[in-house]
Amino acid sequence: MSILIYAESTEGKFKKVAFELASYAKKVAQSLGTTVTAVTVNTGDVSELSKYGVDKVLKVNNDKLSSFSAKAYADVIKQAAQKENAKLVLLSSTTDSIYLSSLVAVALEAGFASNVVGLPISTSPFQVKRNAFSNKAFNITEITTNIKVLGLAKNSYGIFESKDAINHVSTEDFSPTIGENDFGVKVVAVEKVTGKVTIADADIVVSAGRGLKGPENWAMIEELAGVLGAATACSKPVSDLGWRPHGEHVGQTGKPVATNLYIAIGISGAIQHIAGINSSKVKVVINTDPEAPFFKVADYGVVGDAFDIVPKLIEKFKTFKAQNS
Repeated sequence: MSILIYAESTEGKFKKVAFELASYAKKVAQSLGTTVTAVTVNTGDVSELSKYGVDKVLKVNNDKLSSFSAKAYADVIKQAAQKENAKLVLLSSTTDSIYLSSLVAVALEAGFASNVVGLPISTSPFQVKRNAFSNKAFNITEITTNIKVLGLAKNSYGIFESKDAINHVSTEDFSPTIGENDFGVKVVAVEKVTGKVTIADADIVVSAGRGLKGPENWAMIEELAGVLGAATACSKPVSDLGWRPHGEHVGQTGKPVATNLYIAIGISGAIQHIAGINSSKVKVVINTDPEAPFFKVADYGVVGDAFDIVPKLIEKFKTFKAQNS
């Protein structure tokens, strides 16, 4: 029996969440006395997974899977789990894996726990701690099925190189059966952001709202993000107005964010936005309105005009980096 993880990648390279998932799986595997197997789809070099405790990789290379299809990918993971006799299947909480997890659980007749935020509290009975009520509370979930599927909340465990990691990972070409029924949903177009840190992989996110007054003022947000090595994001009204791409919309109805640092500039803090970013470790708010709801959940708040504060922040960060480079 092996623990199976789905190691996500994009354009042939692993996402950061793949290494967090591998780190988590290795720790669980040590407590269960078993090994970690990863299944990858159209990924190039997989050797880096060994640093984080993966013992074996099932490599799937199939042109039909060049575009994400939840049903097809779920079928691949199901067949990989059956091949490895995996009783525990782990996925992350990215947009793709959120679609996948429930499909995998149904296919394997497995119990499923999403938004897991820590190592199992107990393995007999099997209990895990989860975020609940839009990250406002926790609950303890017990899974009693023979096969279990977990969705690990992003940035909730961390990335750790395994002390007893092997120098190489065993690889095996894996060719699961994929039928036309797996492609009932067709990908029409894919919009990709190039040359920027993506929200999914960012440790820092700089987000702005209608307080910026118009798309012509976004240059300073991009400059601040560039200095910090951060991703840029926006509130729902901003994307609805067409000021920024919909791919930058974060919140409960957009992309969930669980970064180490989230900077909100000119965002009042609607409940849907807060729910989507509440898992971020440190939240900084800049707003002219001292009564803005965002201040109630912020770790640090600055009451003031973004057009005065942000340029000063940029200069301070530039000076700091110059002195410490």
